[in-house]
Amino acid sequence: MTRYVLTRLGQAAVVLWAAFTISFVILFLLPSDPVSMAADSSGQGVAVDQAALDQLRARYGLDQSVWVQYWTSLTNALRGDFGTSISTGQSVTDAIFSALPSTLVLATTALVLAVLFGVAIAFFATYTRKRWLANMLFSLPPLGVAVPTFWVGLILLQLFSFRLHIFPAFGDKGFATVILPAITLAIPTGAVIAQVLTTSLQSTLRSPHVETAYAKGASRWRVQTRHALRLASIPAFTIAGVLVGTLLAGSVVVETVFSRAGVGRLTQTSVMAQDIPVVQGVVVFASLVFVLVNLAVDLFYPLIDPRIIQTKKSHTEKSNIESSTDLEPAHV
Repeated sequence: MTRYVLTRLGQAAVVLWAAFTISFVILFLLPSDPVSMAADSSGQGVAVDQAALDQLRARYGLDQSVWVQYWTSLTNALRGDFGTSISTGQSVTDAIFSALPSTLVLATTALVLAVLFGVAIAFFATYTRKRWLANMLFSLPPLGVAVPTFWVGLILLQLFSFRLHIFPAFGDKGFATVILPAITLAIPTGAVIAQVLTTSLQSTLRSPHVETAYAKGASRWRVQTRHALRLASIPAFTIAGVLVGTLLAGSVVVETVFSRAGVGRLTQTSVMAQDIPVVQGVVVFASLVFVLVNLAVDLFYPLIDPRIIQTKKSHTEKSNIESSTDLEPAHV
């Protein structure tokens, strides 16, 4: 187990390094100058003293070669220092953590709604005996994945804010402002959960242990809730990293549509301003969340299905037997 965890941690370190490097290269290749954009904050194309621009470039280390910039940024990032925002002068770490609570509330609410939405659709689509209802439920996940997130947000705004006046349209003050953005973010995420869980449930319900449960007199409800749902949920846990990526990527659009201050909105404004330190900090932070979620899921598997550990042990023992057999001298 220790070797497995260390291997996963090494893979996580490689992912974080790759995310940092790719973001650095992409931002470096952009044609515009972040210092000039920050100096001309009004966007009117006002001429700025060249000496002042050179001083700002030297302050942020942008006057050095690309290799020096990369090495300096990487070594500082290893210490948790992502530098200072070129646009605002605020510490990148402070900027991310000040925007994090709003995004955390939004993402948590959206994830809860997505799980409820996805599990309910998958469960009743495979449980109902009414064919028309099952077909309707089966068609919902592909529709939820295909519909653009920004379009869903605009429809919800138009209906529940501007016409019915039930929820506030913009802002992030109070839980009422979270409902519409969370629903917007939960629809594509829940659709993915429903697709994966539906397929897994259909396969699990045809397995021998389910037939054995029926033979022992278990009801259809008990078989589906106690025997099939737990095992069928393993593939859904497998895509947890994808779901986290969907939530983080969707927060950029959702927080922009609903004018919420969060990590997504911070990412959007930083990319527009070509604020390299902030963008790199957000990318590494998102990658860190991604790898931690995937590691937690891998460690959580045995709690769902203890046979996973037994399978790994049997494979290990089989490999050891085969290795020892190969080492034995051949008899003539």
